[in-house]
Amino acid sequence: MSTNKARDVQVYPIATDTRILRSRSWSRLRFEIEYALAKGTTANSYLIESNKTAIIDPPGETFTEIYLQALQQRFHVEELDYVILGHVNPNRAATLKALLEIAPQITFVCSNPGAKNLRGALENPDLQILVMRGEETLDLGNGHNLQFIPTPNPRYADQLCTYDPQTEILYTDKLFGAHVCGDQVFDEGWEIYNEDRRYYFDCLMAPHARQVETALDKLADFPVRMYANGHGPLVRYGLIDLTKAYREWSQQQTSADLTVALIYASAYGNTATLAQAIARGITKAGVAVESINCEFTEPEEIRAAVEKADGFIMGSPTLGGHAPTPVQTALGIVLSTATNNKLAGVFGSFGWSGEAVDLIEGKLKDAGYRFGFDTIRVKFKPNDATLQLCEEAGTDFAQALKKARKVRSPRQPATSVEQAVGRIVGSLCVLTAKEGDRSSAMLASWVSQASFSPPGLTIAVAKERAVETLTHSGNKFVLNILKEGNHLGLMKHFLKPFGPAQDRFADVATQETESGSPILTDALAYLECSVQNRMESGDHWLVYATVESGKVLNQDGVTAVHHRKSATHY
Repeated sequence: MSTNKARDVQVYPIATDTRILRSRSWSRLRFEIEYALAKGTTANSYLIESNKTAIIDPPGETFTEIYLQALQQRFHVEELDYVILGHVNPNRAATLKALLEIAPQITFVCSNPGAKNLRGALENPDLQILVMRGEETLDLGNGHNLQFIPTPNPRYADQLCTYDPQTEILYTDKLFGAHVCGDQVFDEGWEIYNEDRRYYFDCLMAPHARQVETALDKLADFPVRMYANGHGPLVRYGLIDLTKAYREWSQQQTSADLTVALIYASAYGNTATLAQAIARGITKAGVAVESINCEFTEPEEIRAAVEKADGFIMGSPTLGGHAPTPVQTALGIVLSTATNNKLAGVFGSFGWSGEAVDLIEGKLKDAGYRFGFDTIRVKFKPNDATLQLCEEAGTDFAQALKKARKVRSPRQPATSVEQAVGRIVGSLCVLTAKEGDRSSAMLASWVSQASFSPPGLTIAVAKERAVETLTHSGNKFVLNILKEGNHLGLMKHFLKPFGPAQDRFADVATQETESGSPILTDALAYLECSVQNRMESGDHWLVYATVESGKVLNQDGVTAVHHRKSATHY
């Protein structure tokens, strides 16, 4: 939750010879889609003090002064040996220049693309730079013999992770972060960050899922006890679960049925911000994005991505009245590769004029491409309204692709499960469950479909219900959807009070699923469900379950609906 607290730097020891400096922004300050949850963020920097000293990832210019004050209170900055950069952000230039003024002997450590970006950001071709390509190490003494793992992606082509075998800390830069600000340094009770971590992934990592999977493969070889990330709480307690989640989330993207090639270049970061918002809109609609920064991508890779994609979107800045050369090259590849039945889109940012956007749009229109959204032109930096426009444009683009897919594919008859799921909206149901010798049931009308793929539903279960103990993650239950006309008898039966362990199914016709849960023979339809997770909601548990099987038992029946007299009446 955002607050008006002043920015500060929190310093905390996290391992042998190692401290974190958390530059804390308590409110959302940047116009980027990844910050949209408005919970603030931390820019995490690290200090390793051994025979040699190293700083990892100093913060941006808004923290330069108070960050240097925090450093100088704790060690002699003028003796600093190394500054290690997970990626080079031009926003860090002011802090890096200030460090060089205090300690001109600093050697910078970064990837090969990072070295190029660093010289440009600091406007200094004579910097002392150690380029790490993956085999080199850096020995700070006392076992801190640092190893480096390049983990590039289209947004951060220079990304570099650092591993310290002495402390078994992996410094992950943009990976495994979350935009959350608070006093908690580590992720105790890590489940509370699930939503924030997933949102962060969806915004920053989902468009680069293939590269994320490659990074995960590289990092899997290191024995790690902590992820020292660039933003949010350090990952210690939820490390295994978050690593597994990143793998699953990435695979969801790479296995999606439809894919969009998102091709762009960005001079000052603005076009990349637009690309990120468009990608977010596409992925949230269930379509995968192959993000391609054409400044760092080989022509053949661009050609392959365009060939396999169902649609493509191109973005460009305007520099000196023209599109950058890599964009012009990519446009030529698109025009020669993409058949004109593929959906297209164009966007771009500019300072004074937008000739690059006009050029791309004109060439694609002349070639006969259809557009999935109106061309987006943004002057200077994007704001919240612009990002919303981009996200919604991305979603519209994805939905247009899905609609076209449906037109090409004749609609298949609904399966028995789909028919049964269709009966649950507003329906009066009886939840039945059995595990071992325990069985129970409850009348339920707080039921709602929650997902299409996989088919899933949510159901509210009062905490005091006996059946509540049979609705934990991994449990199975049957949702019996009642039929108008004969529902009153079943409703009356399951509303009556039962004694402890009393058989809820006496005098009721039932059959059993393979798992043993009772099916009410007189129901209209049933769904056998498996509980995936649940959330505490006041005096109820909100249970999310996926449907594993089901059937309509009476094709001519009508779903019984429970008309409640008030919000507090069952």
